[in-house]
Amino acid sequence: MKVTVKKQAAKKIKKGYPLIQTEDLKKSVTSNHWVTFVDETDQFLARGYLGKQNKGIGWVLTANDEPIDEAFFQKQFRTAKEKRRVYYQEEQTTAFRIVNGPGDHLGGLTIDLYENFAVFSWYNETLFGKKAEIIAAFQKIFPEVAGAYEKYRFGTGEVSNQLYGKKAPEPLLIKENNVSYAVYLDEGLMTGIFLDQKEVRGKLTQGLATGKKVLNMFSYTGAFSVAAAMGGATETTSVDLAKRSRLKTEEQFSINGLSSDQQKIYVMDTFAYFNYAKKKNLTFDLVILDPPSFARNKKKVFSVAKDYGSLIENSVDILSEKGMILASTNAENLSVTKFRQTIETSLINKGVSFECVQSFRLPSDYTVSKAYPEGNYLKVFLYQIEK
Repeated sequence: MKVTVKKQAAKKIKKGYPLIQTEDLKKSVTSNHWVTFVDETDQFLARGYLGKQNKGIGWVLTANDEPIDEAFFQKQFRTAKEKRRVYYQEEQTTAFRIVNGPGDHLGGLTIDLYENFAVFSWYNETLFGKKAEIIAAFQKIFPEVAGAYEKYRFGTGEVSNQLYGKKAPEPLLIKENNVSYAVYLDEGLMTGIFLDQKEVRGKLTQGLATGKKVLNMFSYTGAFSVAAAMGGATETTSVDLAKRSRLKTEEQFSINGLSSDQQKIYVMDTFAYFNYAKKKNLTFDLVILDPPSFARNKKKVFSVAKDYGSLIENSVDILSEKGMILASTNAENLSVTKFRQTIETSLINKGVSFECVQSFRLPSDYTVSKAYPEGNYLKVFLYQIEK
């Protein structure tokens, strides 16, 4: 199917921008299609697809006039694998991303490797329609993968299934920076760890947490807490509203042989914990803030854009005289500049001295296209603060 795009969209496509929006099309297209994009003079621009997804309406996959078939997917997978050669040679880390959507010219699909098992995440039902060709191509380029799972992240029927091959152990133990983590590949959409934070956790294991009392807010399965404990933290406190977080966090400490005596776990709302800590006069040397972009509980709605400043201000209240805040977000709609401004405005409001001593973006296995900078969604800043 041939689809005409407007003049401005044609310019973006020529520069390598891969995401297609409704307003880019000269005429609306209602159904899912594999398409050839052309400009208003009917000149070829690119090949890709349109379809139902949570962001935009489709992706450009190639600027070449070539068929998108099994051979095409083999070529993309081969290139993606070569980019990550260093990760295959790294024995201390056995889980990483091997295909990162538009960063690998495969918008709508990510694939993560956990030991010798793969997890496919499908974000568009049109691309999902070529699953047979994609899986066949993947197995030829990644024959060492013993088994695979898939997550559907489009539409309302988000599910997880085994895709092919052997079943992974439950839990499957992976290594990252020589720390062990328990993951579950077929337990809903999440596996138990966010692989994009590997470099930040590495900083914790390599000395940042040494001798510190660490507070990990929105702790999920406690991965930051475990990294901090393995890096010599004197004490960790993990806080998350989800009831399952306690057992998941205890499991992570257990598999690393860490005593639970110096590890505290609270199942409660983050802001309720701030109030509790203030009443008890608790202080911490390092506070880690890595909230979801948007969350809702019975009492309130949290959004990074609206509420992150409040997290910073509350953290300062329970920080030691010379403490640190590790501030993180994965919100694509919040720019690096705006996020940093939010943090620093809140610190100024609290009247403290501060210095940003380090920042992190996505690790190199999460390949990002220069033409699509919003794909580099992770923003992490480490601040040294003096009260």
